[in-house]
Amino acid sequence: MRDSRPLGRAGLALLLLAAGAGARPRPAASGDQSRSNVVLVACDSLDGRLTFFPGNQTVDLPFINFMKRHGTVFLNAYTNSPICCPSRAAMWSGLFTHLTESWNNFKGLDADYITWMDLLEKYGYRAQKFGKLDFTSGHHSVSNRVEAWTRDVDFLLRQEGRPRVKLTGHRKQFRVMEKDWWNTDKAVNWIKEEAINLTQPFILYLGLNLPHPYPSPYAGENFGSSTFLTSPYWLEKVNYEAIKIPKWSSLSEMHPVDYYSSYTKNCTGEFTKEEVRNIRAFYYAMCAETDAMLGEIISALQDTGLLGKTIIIFTADHGELAMEHRQFYKMSMYEGSSHVPLLVMGPGVREQQQIPNIVSLVDIYPTMLDIARIPVPQNLSGHSLIPLLRERAESEVSPRGPRPSWVLSEFHGCNVNSSVYMLRTGKWKYITYSDGSSVPPQLFDLAADPDELTNLAIKFPATVHSLDKILRSIVNYPKVSSSVQEYNKQQFIIWKQSLGHNYSSVIANLRWHQDWLKDRKKYENAIDKWL
Repeated sequence: MRDSRPLGRAGLALLLLAAGAGARPRPAASGDQSRSNVVLVACDSLDGRLTFFPGNQTVDLPFINFMKRHGTVFLNAYTNSPICCPSRAAMWSGLFTHLTESWNNFKGLDADYITWMDLLEKYGYRAQKFGKLDFTSGHHSVSNRVEAWTRDVDFLLRQEGRPRVKLTGHRKQFRVMEKDWWNTDKAVNWIKEEAINLTQPFILYLGLNLPHPYPSPYAGENFGSSTFLTSPYWLEKVNYEAIKIPKWSSLSEMHPVDYYSSYTKNCTGEFTKEEVRNIRAFYYAMCAETDAMLGEIISALQDTGLLGKTIIIFTADHGELAMEHRQFYKMSMYEGSSHVPLLVMGPGVREQQQIPNIVSLVDIYPTMLDIARIPVPQNLSGHSLIPLLRERAESEVSPRGPRPSWVLSEFHGCNVNSSVYMLRTGKWKYITYSDGSSVPPQLFDLAADPDELTNLAIKFPATVHSLDKILRSIVNYPKVSSSVQEYNKQQFIIWKQSLGHNYSSVIANLRWHQDWLKDRKKYENAIDKWL
């Protein structure tokens, strides 16, 4: 096994040399009709804007840059739901969230759902997966699901610890997220010991937890995950001078849903610029550690001679706000939360290509089938990325015709007190809530206002009307919002009844316990009124 240190600049230089003096890794011969191997590395919470200028100036990500040099980066890739399980359910099913009904982290796909990996295995691929999956129902904490179910209740409670940073280890410690490194090691060993000997193509999946913030035990027994943790080794990869301190609206000027999110995430208090800069720096350092794990996979493929025969895809389930809009975590349609990385390299993929087309994670499913030359079902929400990657006309590979010029993202989970829908098309981002009338919408011109600080919904009512019409042609979102409200209430009643006499004690000691225990009766009465 190769030395366990991640590849540094010298190791990266050797990898580039082995790939052909800075040229793209040698693809299979043009006459070779064998199907490509596929590797998908999916991390958790990586802001896609870090993969291109100017975001890429903040932290050294050599292996993401390697993929850009020898492949393609998508400049406008989005999650279909900015939270772990619903986003992953969309990616593994190829269907929008309102179709999978993955409303929160507790409700995803059924365990026996046929994913793209199942189909590739059925059609002759050797399939192997390591690490975080998180696309089926029944997972995550009780607090997480109860907070989602009760989001319509008339109360406001802090559900997270205040975001903070923590430095661990020393300047030579690079294995901070041990579980992710362990899974990366397993994937590397599988490539070197099994994949190299296969006579059939393979599909390998590696799921990483990083750069998701770590659990915060200081917040009590039912903690959230609000600690940005790294070592000096990774922090040195961050360019502090390039870190942008985000502008915040005053609390009184915030959109009402944003205020709810900021409050429940414990972010409405005072933060110094140094605190915000450190949170962002530590987050970027965690992204650098994630990049190194991607590098281990690329290196293993190069060492075994498989790199030129393998399509590599790197993405994330969602981004991380890292204190933009006075929030950390995701659960938001702002760019930091909803914009994901998407890079592809391998046989037939154009090198040094930047694709501006708007795409989303539901496109992974038909892309995987396309790579494996498996017929693509007509009922999928996504469209294959292969025509964009290889500059072929969409009609050549898809009887469905050209991909739409928009993407849809929706959110129905915790830390947001309304169902949220985002339509991204052209320069516009349109965000609407609930039934489309009870909560004011938002409209951002991302070309003129990339930080999304100026809501243009009132100024451009005709644009709002036009975009809302498109959105309603995709999804009857008032009906979906109503269905989610009913689901939340039913699930809460079932959970409450299951607890019997323990209900009052259990609900008081969830993640919101610091606020709840100050006035138990008030909050129980609010729930009774809601029910």
